[in-house]
Amino acid sequence: MRSPCTYEGCTVGETGRCALERDPATCANRLGNQSEIDDDGLAATGDVGAPVLTSPDDNPSFPRSTTLGPEDIEKMMRNRYVTVVGILGDPESGKTACLASLYLLASNAMLEGWSFADSRSLMAFEEIARGARKWNEGQPPEQMTMHTEMADERQPGFLHLRLLRQADGRMFDLALPDLPGEWTKSLIRSARSDRFEFLRSADVFWLVVDGRILADRERRQGTIKRLGQLAARLHTLMRGEMPRVLMVITHRDIHEPDHSTIAGMTTEFAKHDVSFELMPVAPFSDNEKFNAGFGLAALVTATARQLEGMPSLWPRTLPPSDASSFLSFRRDR
Repeated sequence: MRSPCTYEGCTVGETGRCALERDPATCANRLGNQSEIDDDGLAATGDVGAPVLTSPDDNPSFPRSTTLGPEDIEKMMRNRYVTVVGILGDPESGKTACLASLYLLASNAMLEGWSFADSRSLMAFEEIARGARKWNEGQPPEQMTMHTEMADERQPGFLHLRLLRQADGRMFDLALPDLPGEWTKSLIRSARSDRFEFLRSADVFWLVVDGRILADRERRQGTIKRLGQLAARLHTLMRGEMPRVLMVITHRDIHEPDHSTIAGMTTEFAKHDVSFELMPVAPFSDNEKFNAGFGLAALVTATARQLEGMPSLWPRTLPPSDASSFLSFRRDR
């Protein structure tokens, strides 16, 4: 059977001859110039090799896996709870090293008590962990991770990591901003907080400080003062509603924070009505007593831990037994 023609009086479908003496295979009057099918169900010779399906307008692509913007995190929050972590610290303090080591531990099933579940920023994690995979003739490089550079200096870039807590099977989505240390310096120096608005949604803060500097007597006191100023800036930014603060001290494999240093930081933070929990870590280590990634599992566990005494979202209240619930509603409030 041959396809019909829209030209009135043309019998090309029965005779195979065009009334306008055109090539039936290319005549525009035939319906869509369809492929001709013979009695055996095979395509006519003129259309052999033609594409069966038309190409899509847009090529399909996988979702992007680079750093996410605040709007991406906000969209994710519409479906499930996301723990936003505020990560601050001076340049070279070890912020990016902690993120890179955390990713390497999770991806190799070496994060104690946790299992990797998902990530929407795998390529971004791979980018910052690239330095940890490179070696110079068998020797570790001087710098494990690259210095963070922002594509947009006005908004942060987030790394997403979803982890399964093995103790109870609960999932946790972590939004981890990889911010350059210059942002923290600018916040301390000039109180510029316009690009830190996202911190108002933070569930917990990581204040990352280089443990080698705290071990240096000449630079220790200045660093403690700067940390106190940072705590004051955050207290003002959060308008008094401070989340938990985790003091992440890096290079634990080299130096252990002494009691006088911790006491000095505690006193400085108390001036601004801020407290902290001490979290010593070693993202990368050459010390046999400390494996690479030491303390990061404890840091994640402390991050996921809910604040003790947190009020219930929907508290149950029983009406007085001797009064009408409707008439006494909020009368005593």
